[in-house]
Formats: sequence, C-alpha cells, structure tokens
Amino acid sequence: MNYPNFPEDCRSLLCKYLTPEVFELLKERKTSHGFTLEQAINSGIQNIDSSIGVYAGDKESYTVFGPLFDPIIEAYHGFSKNDSHHSNMEPDLLKAPNPDPEGEFILSTRIRVGRNVDNMPLGPAISKEQRNQVETRVVKALNLLDGELKGKYYPLTGMSKEIQDMLIKEHFLFKEGDRFLDAAGLNRDWPEGRGIYHNHDKTFLVWVNEEDQMRIISMQQGGDIKEVFIRLVNAIKSIETKVPFSYSYHLGFITSCPTNLGTAMRASVHIALPKLSKDMDAFKSITDKYHLQIRGIHGEHSESEGGVYDISNRRRLGITEVRAVQDMYDGVVALIEAEKALG
Repeated sequence: MNYPNFPEDCRSLLCKYLTPEVFELLKERKTSHGFTLEQAINSGIQNIDSSIGVYAGDKESYTVFGPLFDPIIEAYHGFSKNDSHHSNMEPDLLKAPNPDPEGEFILSTRIRVGRNVDNMPLGPAISKEQRNQVETRVVKALNLLDGELKGKYYPLTGMSKEIQDMLIKEHFLFKEGDRFLDAAGLNRDWPEGRGIYHNHDKTFLVWVNEEDQMRIISMQQGGDIKEVFIRLVNAIKSIETKVPFSYSYHLGFITSCPTNLGTAMRASVHIALPKLSKDMDAFKSITDKYHLQIRGIHGEHSESEGGVYDISNRRRLGITEVRAVQDMYDGVVALIEAEKALG
C-alpha cells in the first residue's frame, strides 16, 4: 500500500494526522486479529467527506495504531493518551426530576449505549463465524431478561415481510449501514448474524451486530429522563453478567468508531422549541454551555420539523455516564426556561 493522495480540501482528522511519517511507521503493523492500517483508514480514503475517517477493528487497534488514533481521539474528545476514563452508572447520583411533567415540550426521551463483546474483534475485522457466535451469546443473555425488560428477538435473516413492516412502522428496524460503514467493512455478510430485540412495552431495544455488536436503547414518550436511565442501567447490568463487555481503563467502553469511546452513550430528547429556534444564536449558546448537540429529528444532518429538535450530550469520553445524562438534563431545563420566557 502506498501513501494515499488526499485532495487539498480534505478536512477529516485522518487527513490531518496521517502524515507520511506516521504512515511509514504503521503501514506494516497488524493486530493479533490480522487487522491492518489499510483496513483502518479505508473508509476515510473512500469517503473524502468523512469528518473522522478511521475505524478500529479490535481493542488492540487503539494501541497498535496509536500514533494515528491518539491524536484523532485528542482532537475529537479533548482527551490525551495519558488520561483515564471512569464509568459511573449509579442512578441515585442523577438529579433529574421530570422537567416537563405537563408534556408541553418534550415529546420523547431516548438513551442508548454501544457495547462490544470482550476478546472478540469489532465489526470491521470480525469473521462471519465470529459474528454469528456474538449473536448467539447476546441473544441467550437477552432471553434471560425478565420483568419490564422481557421481550422477543427478531433475526434479520429470513425476517417475514409482516414483521419487517411492523418494525419499520415502530422505527425499530435498522437498515444496512451507510457508505462510511460499508467502506469500513461493517456491512459484510448482510443481514446474517444481525437482529433486533425489544420488550413488550417497546421501551427497551437492542440492535445486535449493527455498527457495534450491541446498541442497547431505553426510551419512552415524555420527559422522565431518570426513569429511562434506570431502565437502561438495569438492562446493562443484567446483560453484562452473561456477556462481558470490551473495556479499557484508558478509553472506557471500546467501540469501532473513535467518536463513541468512553461512555459510548447518547442521551437525547425530542423537544419542541418553536420560539427559541427562531434565534439560533441564543439556542446554540445554551446547548454549547451544557455540551449538547442539536440535530433534526431524523438524526445527524437532518432538518427540524415543526420546531422539534433532537438534543443530546456531545461529550462521551473522560466523563461518567451520570455526568453525560446530567449535562443533557440540565441543558433541557435551561432550554425549556428560555422557550417559556419568549411567551
């Protein structure tokens, strides 16, 4: 492999930090799962409009290709290679009474985390057999959930049109990954080894072998953020007793995309702010203060509809899960106050 020729207008962190010197240093390296630099950077080379441009194939990628990953992680998270990450999922430490008991502003709340199985390669490097093993192990653990978490697993392979339509209607069905994930090797053997679990109340959901091996999601209508967090924590604790997660004291929970490292958590609400959103500077000054991200309601790069926005925590690495949810909660309280003040 030769040093890639990046166009002058390339703005990704890969373009910035993959210098010819770093390339020479890393080009022959391989992890114990056989993952190479070429695989790690392929998505960023194929998609010059990437903002990051690299994916890890396993936990080792973060050390084996450290001279590339370390500066990217520092640039994105403000977290140096000498820092350590601490996890804290104690719901009692979260101060979050429902900020909108009348249901005037918050339509729904959703908190999700990414998790991968310890001692297994990540999606970009995993073999078909290993992916199927992951599915078997995870589904076994999910089938042991009880109480409000009890539900059913729907494999994507051989899924009937009826179930497909039902899951699309519920906005549960994940589709084959986009071009960024495709170039990273995450769409291989689609749809084998992949599926969706949800509880009977449709307030708890697990995506198996999408971008990460598990996307664990707790959600419900309205603004009871603490209730959503408690359900998520209970599920995570139960799953982890059967399936150990990949974790590092430096980077927290290991994910294939470096942007999700640490808590691997995205805590969000869909919130109606029709007045405040007319003044985006005022809106952004609040979200910036609380380290929050503004998106449209259909996810990243989408537009708002009817003044409704998706507001979520921006920080993931170097803070605890409780802190990430508290940031989101405190910011939402401030946004509601600002909206009310506009009459």
